[in-house]
Amino acid sequence: MIGKISTGKSFRGCIAYCLHDKIQLKNEQVMKDRAEVLMFNKCFGNEKELVQQFNEVRRLNSKLCKPVLHVTLSLSPGENLSKDKLMEMSEHCAKDLGFENNQYIAITHRDTDHQHLHIVANRIGFDKRTVSDSNNYQKMAKYCRKMELKYELKQVLSPRRYLSKEQRNIPRFDQRKELLRNHIQQALKESCNLEQFKVSMNRRGYTIIKGRGISFADEKKVTVKGSELNYSLATIEKILAQQQWSQAQKQSTQVVPALHQDASSNASSFQDNKERIIDVLMKPSMNNQEIDKGFLKQKRKKKRQSQHL
Repeated sequence: MIGKISTGKSFRGCIAYCLHDKIQLKNEQVMKDRAEVLMFNKCFGNEKELVQQFNEVRRLNSKLCKPVLHVTLSLSPGENLSKDKLMEMSEHCAKDLGFENNQYIAITHRDTDHQHLHIVANRIGFDKRTVSDSNNYQKMAKYCRKMELKYELKQVLSPRRYLSKEQRNIPRFDQRKELLRNHIQQALKESCNLEQFKVSMNRRGYTIIKGRGISFADEKKVTVKGSELNYSLATIEKILAQQQWSQAQKQSTQVVPALHQDASSNASSFQDNKERIIDVLMKPSMNNQEIDKGFLKQKRKKKRQSQHL
């Protein structure tokens, strides 16, 4: 179970959000009658009457600027509790957070794939005392772990800062961070510089926040520092520099054999041309002009006469 807690200024806005049907930007209704009030504590009536009653008690301590306490309790998908157990859970929450004697309403919503409960409480009591908001997140984490055991719900790890020193040293698996770490590794393999890395991460649904360090925000606006994943800005820049150097080396190894091949091809061609030239030079030249036959006969006659002398 996941619990969220916040404080605010307006009872009207918070109660209206919990009771009204959700409307999309195109004025389309997400679900009709999505809200159901499970219980009233020291208050009653419709939306208008509830807002009026909460504000009347609010005036008992005009110095408090945030009298609204809003709690959201979400079960894991597939888990479902009866209305009686949801009411019990609301009463436990009021007691653990200290507003059991104050005005509050518990409302369940049916517009998501997981069952969840809203509690709107008045931090100001009829005795003018104010419910403290100190350590609210720690109280909420402790309450959720207790409800998980009581109602046999899926157990969720509390934030590390709310654990004891011994529990903080126990290795824990964070599915969100593990997925982000894998996406960073894949993006680094595809990139040679920071711009390419940003494009690759954006394609996977992450927004990069770069300052003195680097952070990653997913589609649900959950931000994780790179240093928490062992991928600080300095580490990422170092890996990208190595990737760029490796890419340059790879390209050079592809170019050098081609140069060698061209050189050997040129040498072979030169050698062939050289051999052909030598063959031409070694062969006797062909004379296509015919020799005068009368000249040859006269030469033979003189040769015979000289032999008879």
